[in-house]
Amino acid sequence: MYRILVTNDDGVYSAGIRAAVRGVVGLGELLVAAPSGQRSGVGRSISIFEPLRYNKVKLDGVEAYEVSGTPTDSVIMGIFWLMKGELPDLAVSGINIGENISTDTVTTSGTIGAALEAASYGVPAITASVQVVDQGDKFDSKNDHAYQFDVASNLIRRVAKNVLEKGLPPGVDILNINVPVNATEDTEVVVTKLARKIFRTAVQERADPRGRPYYWIDGDLVCTEKEGTDVRAVYQEGKISITPLTIDNTARVDFSEISELVR
Repeated sequence: MYRILVTNDDGVYSAGIRAAVRGVVGLGELLVAAPSGQRSGVGRSISIFEPLRYNKVKLDGVEAYEVSGTPTDSVIMGIFWLMKGELPDLAVSGINIGENISTDTVTTSGTIGAALEAASYGVPAITASVQVVDQGDKFDSKNDHAYQFDVASNLIRRVAKNVLEKGLPPGVDILNINVPVNATEDTEVVVTKLARKIFRTAVQERADPRGRPYYWIDGDLVCTEKEGTDVRAVYQEGKISITPLTIDNTARVDFSEISELVR
């Protein structure tokens, strides 16, 4: 029987992870290990200076554990403690509240970070995210029930079944799925590459009650991008984007060009 690890970065009690579980239930033996609360934007950070704790919880009849650390911590605890070091056949991370598109988000997203951790051990991984109307909803778990996950859940099921049976193509470690907010079962699915940017980064200065300055990292969305990118597919074309990712960040360049720079 296949073994499937399900995780996320919105927390073990989010509506999105329940939808992810619905997407893979029946495909194998499930174990859910996810942060105890909201841990978006932490990337692949790992807790090496503080201890971790976990508790067993009920999640729609599936064995689930809340972990006190990051999404990456949850994957590590899931594989090396709860699964006793036996690697799962598939890792599913999501369904995230908020799209994870472009190099901006895949390098900072806890959803992607969890998948990267699983992939680093050779475990094929799928990430899934749904577009939000209000960017603030990415960090407000009270609003996660306002979003529909059925399209993403059903797509996860189709993809997961095929990955379990056939594996991922050589050189692919993660399939990053992003579903537009108004997607239906008839919405076109396209394979894309990462856009370079999704945010025009900015910093806001504000003042606390004592008049001392503090700062918020902010930025407008970049909603137009080149053809074939995930940003173009989701924002401009309203299509479902699937981007194949690899954990090998080595630049595809003639190494002699780099050698010239160290002479």
